[in-house]
Amino acid sequence: MIHRMQLGEVPSKNHIVFKPGGKLAFEHCFTRQGFDGAYTIMYHREPPHWVATDEDLGAHLGIAASGWDGPLRRRHFVSSRQAPGGSPFTGRRLLLENADVAVYMVHADRDDETVVANGDGDELTFVHRGSGRLETPLGVVRFGPGDYVYVPRALPYRWRLDSPCSMFVMEGRSYIDLPKQFRNAHGQLTMDAPYCHRDFRGPEWPAGGPESLGAPTRLIAQRHGRLTAFTLGSDPFNVVGWDGMMWPFAFNIRNYQPRTGLVHLPPTIHLTFAGGGFIVCSFVPRKTDFHPQAIPCPYPHSSVHCDEVIYYVEGNFTSRKGIEPGSISLHPMGMPHGPHPGTYEASIGTTETSELAVMLDTFKALMPTDNARAIEDSGYNLSWAPHL
Repeated sequence: MIHRMQLGEVPSKNHIVFKPGGKLAFEHCFTRQGFDGAYTIMYHREPPHWVATDEDLGAHLGIAASGWDGPLRRRHFVSSRQAPGGSPFTGRRLLLENADVAVYMVHADRDDETVVANGDGDELTFVHRGSGRLETPLGVVRFGPGDYVYVPRALPYRWRLDSPCSMFVMEGRSYIDLPKQFRNAHGQLTMDAPYCHRDFRGPEWPAGGPESLGAPTRLIAQRHGRLTAFTLGSDPFNVVGWDGMMWPFAFNIRNYQPRTGLVHLPPTIHLTFAGGGFIVCSFVPRKTDFHPQAIPCPYPHSSVHCDEVIYYVEGNFTSRKGIEPGSISLHPMGMPHGPHPGTYEASIGTTETSELAVMLDTFKALMPTDNARAIEDSGYNLSWAPHL
């Protein structure tokens, strides 16, 4: 979805005989919107769809009962309270969801034990802490702190960790893409977009190809929040080459190019990714507004058609008190929200911000799960009282 890539060996034309090493390769078309959207074509040594066994594993362990059964209030979930451990896929816990997007958190301390695939949506994972590599049939994407890691829906992959990782995961049940306004008529990123093609790190082709990664033939697939395990008939990474526009990538949040105005601009200037019914924004250090009487702190606002989630990463959070790195705030539609007492006034005269955060805005109400309630700061909604 960024631009076309090609790695490994491919034939001179789509859908023709291709015999790398003298044996017929199996063409695998990985498509979007049926056959009308972006696509990638892989060439496997063995058929990728042959399955030897299947096993129903039930609901994803991270899925907990959801439903808004409490009063309307601004909420704060402290992700550091979530128990550490597990792999990035099976260890993650669902915190918030609606029909368009789901939000998970995981403090992973081990590799994925199997290859996994998410049939429920594209995945955009923000890596707060830790590093490692994402292994896929298209190659390897290396990641570290501050990286967004994107995996297209249903692409098999495996997280391999160099160190324990804290990950904020957004599952785009519609889709996740770059906003269309950042592209010209040819599909190229415009020169005034907040990033350029070079900022997106695509997969690297390992020596010996992806089949040299030794991927397990056990695959766990998610659909409708339910997991099914398959024993595949061959190595899922036995791809000799591929080309196309659908591929996993990493993008570091610090490569986002922030904008500054004469006076405070709305948060849409931080737009980074878009999905059906939601957007993802990146708050990065920047110079503040330069009108001599500007108030750099965000103004109180009632965004009556959006729920707002912010994942706090690091820095001095201009408008908030009582939060920490790893805090997750939920400000629902239906009530105004804005800066804590004293922060609005204190921002006058400042010249820069140092905060780093990820924001998710949705047009359908987000429902907190039991996992979220277990890590909630119950006093957050009243923290705007002036005497506190």
